[in-house]
Amino acid sequence: MKIIAKPSIFQNIAKDLKYSGKAIGLVPTMGALHQGHASLIKRARKENDIVVVSIFVNPMQFNPGEDYRRYPRTPDKDSSLCRQLGVDFIFVPKPEMLYPKDYFSFINVETIGEVMCGKSRPGHFRGVATVVGKLFNIVMPDKSYFGLKDYQQSVVIKKFTEDLNFPVKIVTCPIIREKDGLALSSRNAYLSADERSRAISIYKSLQKAKNMIKYKKNVSAQSIVSVIERMIINFADKIDYIEVRDASTLDSIQRIDGSRKIVIAVAAYFGKTRLIDNILINGV
Repeated sequence: MKIIAKPSIFQNIAKDLKYSGKAIGLVPTMGALHQGHASLIKRARKENDIVVVSIFVNPMQFNPGEDYRRYPRTPDKDSSLCRQLGVDFIFVPKPEMLYPKDYFSFINVETIGEVMCGKSRPGHFRGVATVVGKLFNIVMPDKSYFGLKDYQQSVVIKKFTEDLNFPVKIVTCPIIREKDGLALSSRNAYLSADERSRAISIYKSLQKAKNMIKYKKNVSAQSIVSVIERMIINFADKIDYIEVRDASTLDSIQRIDGSRKIVIAVAAYFGKTRLIDNILINGV
Protein backbone atom coordinates (compact mmCIF):
# COMPACT_ATOMS: atom_id res chain seq x y z
CA MET A 1 0.00 0.00 0.00
CA LYS A 2 1.33 3.41 -0.96
CA ILE A 3 0.47 6.74 0.64
CA ILE A 4 0.56 9.72 -1.74
CA ALA A 5 0.02 13.37 -0.82
CA LYS A 6 0.83 15.39 -3.93
CA PRO A 7 -2.03 15.64 -6.48
CA SER A 8 0.22 15.81 -9.53
CA ILE A 9 2.08 12.66 -8.50
CA PHE A 10 -1.15 10.77 -7.96
CA GLN A 11 -2.57 12.01 -11.24
CA ASN A 12 0.44 10.60 -13.08
CA ILE A 13 0.01 7.28 -11.28
CA ALA A 14 -3.68 7.24 -12.24
CA LYS A 15 -2.83 7.95 -15.88
CA ASP A 16 -0.44 4.98 -15.95
CA LEU A 17 -3.02 2.72 -14.31
CA LYS A 18 -5.69 3.76 -16.80
CA TYR A 19 -3.29 3.25 -19.72
CA SER A 20 -2.60 -0.29 -18.50
CA GLY A 21 -6.34 -1.01 -18.41
CA LYS A 22 -6.78 -1.13 -14.65
CA ALA A 23 -10.22 -0.39 -13.18
CA ILE A 24 -9.93 2.11 -10.33
CA GLY A 25 -12.34 2.32 -7.40
CA LEU A 26 -12.29 5.43 -5.20
CA VAL A 27 -13.63 5.71 -1.65
CA PRO A 28 -13.59 9.41 -0.66
CA THR A 29 -13.44 9.95 3.11
CA MET A 30 -12.52 12.53 5.72
CA GLY A 31 -10.72 9.87 7.77
CA ALA A 32 -11.61 8.67 11.28
CA LEU A 33 -12.54 5.46 9.47
CA HIS A 34 -15.09 3.06 10.93
CA GLN A 35 -16.94 -0.05 9.79
CA GLY A 36 -19.20 2.04 7.58
CA HIS A 37 -16.14 3.12 5.60
CA ALA A 38 -14.87 -0.45 5.71
CA SER A 39 -18.03 -1.65 3.97
CA LEU A 40 -17.36 0.79 1.13
CA ILE A 41 -13.75 -0.32 0.83
CA LYS A 42 -14.75 -4.00 0.78
CA ARG A 43 -17.26 -3.33 -2.00
CA ALA A 44 -14.64 -1.40 -3.98
CA ARG A 45 -12.12 -4.22 -3.47
CA LYS A 46 -14.55 -6.74 -4.98
CA GLU A 47 -15.29 -4.64 -8.04
CA ASN A 48 -11.97 -3.05 -9.07
CA ASP A 49 -8.35 -3.84 -9.85
CA ILE A 50 -7.10 -0.85 -7.84
CA VAL A 51 -8.67 0.62 -4.70
CA VAL A 52 -7.91 4.19 -3.64
CA VAL A 53 -9.04 5.71 -0.34
CA SER A 54 -8.77 9.47 -0.10
CA ILE A 55 -8.47 10.98 3.37
CA PHE A 56 -9.02 14.70 3.45
CA VAL A 57 -10.85 16.83 6.02
CA ASN A 58 -12.23 19.31 3.53
CA PRO A 59 -12.29 22.87 4.91
CA MET A 60 -14.58 24.02 2.09
CA GLN A 61 -17.56 22.05 3.42
CA PHE A 62 -17.43 23.45 6.94
CA ASN A 63 -19.08 26.71 7.90
CA PRO A 64 -17.62 29.13 10.48
CA GLY A 65 -18.20 27.80 13.97
CA GLU A 66 -18.48 24.17 12.84
CA ASP A 67 -16.13 21.38 13.85
CA TYR A 68 -13.39 21.57 11.21
CA ARG A 69 -10.60 22.05 13.76
CA ARG A 70 -11.79 19.33 16.10
CA TYR A 71 -12.99 16.82 13.51
CA PRO A 72 -11.48 13.43 14.49
CA ARG A 73 -8.16 12.72 12.82
CA THR A 74 -6.74 9.21 13.29
CA PRO A 75 -4.15 8.70 10.52
CA ASP A 76 -2.35 5.69 12.02
CA LYS A 77 -5.59 3.84 12.73
CA ASP A 78 -6.89 4.70 9.26
CA SER A 79 -3.75 3.45 7.55
CA SER A 80 -3.88 0.21 9.51
CA LEU A 81 -7.50 -0.45 8.54
CA CYS A 82 -6.83 0.34 4.88
CA ARG A 83 -3.88 -2.03 4.84
CA GLN A 84 -5.97 -4.81 6.42
CA LEU A 85 -8.66 -4.34 3.76
CA GLY A 86 -6.26 -4.51 0.82
CA VAL A 87 -6.27 -0.85 -0.23
CA ASP A 88 -3.66 -0.08 -2.89
CA PHE A 89 -3.29 3.67 -2.39
CA ILE A 90 -4.20 6.25 0.23
CA PHE A 91 -4.40 9.77 -1.14
CA VAL A 92 -3.83 12.33 1.64
CA PRO A 93 -3.47 15.82 0.15
CA LYS A 94 -2.97 18.88 2.33
CA PRO A 95 -5.51 21.72 2.06
CA GLU A 96 -3.05 24.06 0.33
CA MET A 97 -2.48 21.40 -2.34
CA LEU A 98 -6.13 21.28 -3.34
CA TYR A 99 -6.89 24.92 -2.62
CA PRO A 100 -3.82 27.00 -3.41
CA LYS A 101 -3.71 30.78 -3.02
CA ASP A 102 -6.18 32.60 -5.28
CA TYR A 103 -8.40 29.54 -5.69
CA PHE A 104 -11.75 30.71 -7.14
CA SER A 105 -13.40 27.71 -8.85
CA PHE A 106 -16.30 25.73 -7.38
CA ILE A 107 -19.00 23.23 -8.31
CA ASN A 108 -22.41 24.41 -7.14
CA VAL A 109 -25.40 22.09 -7.41
CA GLU A 110 -28.50 24.25 -7.21
CA THR A 111 -31.94 23.30 -5.84
CA ILE A 112 -31.16 19.83 -4.44
CA GLY A 113 -28.10 21.23 -2.69
CA GLU A 114 -30.09 24.05 -1.08
CA VAL A 115 -32.62 22.06 1.00
CA MET A 116 -32.27 19.93 4.14
CA CYS A 117 -28.56 20.00 5.10
CA GLY A 118 -27.95 22.59 2.39
CA LYS A 119 -30.40 24.95 4.06
CA SER A 120 -28.95 24.39 7.52
CA ARG A 121 -25.35 24.55 6.32
CA PRO A 122 -25.19 27.10 3.46
CA GLY A 123 -22.34 26.37 1.06
CA HIS A 124 -21.77 22.89 2.47
CA PHE A 125 -22.59 21.02 -0.72
CA ARG A 126 -20.63 23.47 -2.84
CA GLY A 127 -17.62 22.38 -0.80
CA VAL A 128 -18.54 18.70 -1.06
CA ALA A 129 -19.13 18.79 -4.82
CA THR A 130 -15.96 20.78 -5.46
CA VAL A 131 -13.65 18.46 -3.56
CA VAL A 132 -15.25 15.31 -5.00
CA GLY A 133 -14.94 16.76 -8.50
CA LYS A 134 -11.27 17.47 -7.87
CA LEU A 135 -10.75 13.93 -6.57
CA PHE A 136 -12.38 12.54 -9.70
CA ASN A 137 -9.97 14.52 -11.87
CA ILE A 138 -6.93 13.49 -9.83
CA VAL A 139 -7.69 9.81 -9.16
CA MET A 140 -9.62 9.15 -12.41
CA PRO A 141 -11.82 6.41 -10.90
CA ASP A 142 -14.14 4.20 -12.86
CA LYS A 143 -16.36 3.90 -9.78
CA SER A 144 -16.68 5.90 -6.59
CA TYR A 145 -18.35 4.67 -3.41
CA PHE A 146 -20.56 6.56 -0.97
CA GLY A 147 -22.62 5.51 2.05
CA LEU A 148 -26.34 6.25 2.17
CA LYS A 149 -26.19 7.75 5.66
CA ASP A 150 -25.31 10.99 3.89
CA TYR A 151 -28.25 10.50 1.56
CA GLN A 152 -28.54 14.05 0.25
CA GLN A 153 -24.81 14.06 -0.45
CA SER A 154 -25.18 10.97 -2.64
CA VAL A 155 -27.98 12.65 -4.64
CA VAL A 156 -25.92 15.82 -5.08
CA ILE A 157 -22.86 13.86 -6.22
CA LYS A 158 -24.85 11.76 -8.67
CA LYS A 159 -26.37 14.92 -10.11
CA PHE A 160 -23.18 16.88 -10.72
CA THR A 161 -21.44 13.75 -12.04
CA GLU A 162 -24.20 13.38 -14.61
CA ASP A 163 -24.54 17.09 -15.40
CA LEU A 164 -20.80 17.67 -15.85
CA ASN A 165 -20.18 14.41 -17.73
CA PHE A 166 -17.70 12.88 -15.32
CA PRO A 167 -17.00 9.31 -16.56
CA VAL A 168 -17.52 7.88 -13.08
CA LYS A 169 -20.16 5.44 -11.86
CA ILE A 170 -21.48 6.44 -8.43
CA VAL A 171 -22.07 3.39 -6.22
CA THR A 172 -24.14 3.87 -3.07
CA CYS A 173 -23.95 1.42 -0.19
CA PRO A 174 -26.28 0.71 2.76
CA ILE A 175 -26.05 2.44 6.11
CA ILE A 176 -24.02 0.45 8.63
CA ARG A 177 -25.39 0.59 12.16
CA GLU A 178 -24.48 -0.32 15.70
CA LYS A 179 -26.40 -3.23 17.23
CA ASP A 180 -28.87 -0.78 18.77
CA GLY A 181 -29.49 0.96 15.45
CA LEU A 182 -27.34 4.06 15.76
CA ALA A 183 -25.89 4.90 12.34
CA LEU A 184 -22.10 4.74 12.30
CA SER A 185 -20.51 8.16 12.01
CA SER A 186 -17.09 9.60 12.75
CA ARG A 187 -18.88 12.27 14.79
CA ASN A 188 -20.25 9.63 17.18
CA ALA A 189 -16.86 9.96 18.90
CA TYR A 190 -18.03 13.33 20.23
CA LEU A 191 -21.00 11.85 22.09
CA SER A 192 -21.03 11.36 25.85
CA ALA A 193 -22.60 8.16 27.15
CA ASP A 194 -25.81 10.05 27.91
CA GLU A 195 -25.92 11.74 24.50
CA ARG A 196 -25.29 8.45 22.74
CA SER A 197 -28.13 6.72 24.59
CA ARG A 198 -30.46 9.56 23.60
CA ALA A 199 -29.28 9.56 19.98
CA ILE A 200 -30.81 6.12 19.41
CA SER A 201 -34.19 7.91 19.39
CA ILE A 202 -33.58 8.93 15.77
CA TYR A 203 -33.37 5.33 14.56
CA LYS A 204 -36.33 4.27 16.68
CA SER A 205 -38.43 7.11 15.27
CA LEU A 206 -37.54 6.19 11.70
CA GLN A 207 -38.52 2.57 12.34
CA LYS A 208 -41.82 3.74 13.82
CA ALA A 209 -42.44 5.84 10.70
CA LYS A 210 -41.61 2.88 8.45
CA ASN A 211 -44.07 0.63 10.26
CA MET A 212 -46.76 3.30 10.18
CA ILE A 213 -46.40 3.60 6.41
CA LYS A 214 -46.38 -0.18 6.00
CA TYR A 215 -49.69 -0.66 7.81
CA LYS A 216 -51.58 2.48 6.77
CA LYS A 217 -50.45 2.42 3.11
CA ASN A 218 -51.55 6.02 2.47
CA VAL A 219 -50.48 8.69 4.97
CA SER A 220 -49.71 12.37 4.94
CA ALA A 221 -46.08 13.42 5.10
CA GLN A 222 -46.95 15.78 7.95
CA SER A 223 -48.28 12.90 10.06
CA ILE A 224 -44.95 11.11 9.63
CA VAL A 225 -43.05 14.26 10.60
CA SER A 226 -45.22 14.61 13.69
CA VAL A 227 -44.66 11.01 14.78
CA ILE A 228 -40.90 11.36 14.46
CA GLU A 229 -40.88 14.71 16.24
CA ARG A 230 -42.85 13.34 19.18
CA MET A 231 -40.42 10.45 19.54
CA ILE A 232 -37.21 12.48 19.58
CA ILE A 233 -38.16 15.89 20.95
CA ASN A 234 -37.55 14.87 24.55
CA PHE A 235 -34.21 13.25 23.72
CA ALA A 236 -32.58 15.62 21.26
CA ASP A 237 -31.21 18.97 22.43
CA LYS A 238 -32.32 20.50 19.15
CA ILE A 239 -34.09 19.20 16.05
CA ASP A 240 -32.61 20.67 12.88
CA TYR A 241 -35.08 19.15 10.43
CA ILE A 242 -37.41 16.25 9.75
CA GLU A 243 -38.11 15.92 6.03
CA VAL A 244 -40.12 13.62 3.78
CA ARG A 245 -38.95 13.92 0.18
CA ASP A 246 -38.86 12.20 -3.18
CA ALA A 247 -35.79 9.93 -3.11
CA SER A 248 -34.63 10.89 -6.61
CA THR A 249 -35.37 14.61 -6.89
CA LEU A 250 -35.53 15.59 -3.20
CA ASP A 251 -38.79 17.37 -3.99
CA SER A 252 -41.01 17.85 -0.96
CA ILE A 253 -44.08 15.60 -0.98
CA GLN A 254 -47.44 15.83 0.75
CA ARG A 255 -48.59 12.19 0.82
CA ILE A 256 -46.95 8.80 0.97
CA ASP A 257 -49.06 6.42 -1.08
CA GLY A 258 -46.59 3.92 -2.50
CA SER A 259 -46.43 5.59 -5.90
CA ARG A 260 -42.75 6.49 -5.60
CA LYS A 261 -39.62 5.92 -3.59
CA ILE A 262 -39.19 8.38 -0.74
CA VAL A 263 -36.56 9.29 1.82
CA ILE A 264 -37.38 10.28 5.37
CA ALA A 265 -34.44 12.24 6.77
CA VAL A 266 -33.67 13.60 10.21
CA ALA A 267 -30.96 15.93 11.53
CA ALA A 268 -30.74 16.64 15.24
CA TYR A 269 -28.29 17.77 17.89
CA PHE A 270 -27.31 15.74 20.93
CA GLY A 271 -25.20 18.03 23.02
CA LYS A 272 -23.18 19.96 20.46
CA THR A 273 -23.04 17.03 18.03
CA ARG A 274 -25.21 17.17 14.92
CA LEU A 275 -26.26 13.72 13.71
CA ILE A 276 -28.11 12.77 10.54
CA ASP A 277 -29.95 9.62 9.60
CA ASN A 278 -32.56 8.50 7.11
CA ILE A 279 -34.67 5.65 5.88
CA LEU A 280 -35.76 4.80 2.35
CA ILE A 281 -39.30 3.68 1.60
CA ASN A 282 -39.72 1.96 -1.76
CA GLY A 283 -42.68 2.68 -4.02
CA VAL A 284 -44.70 -0.01 -5.75
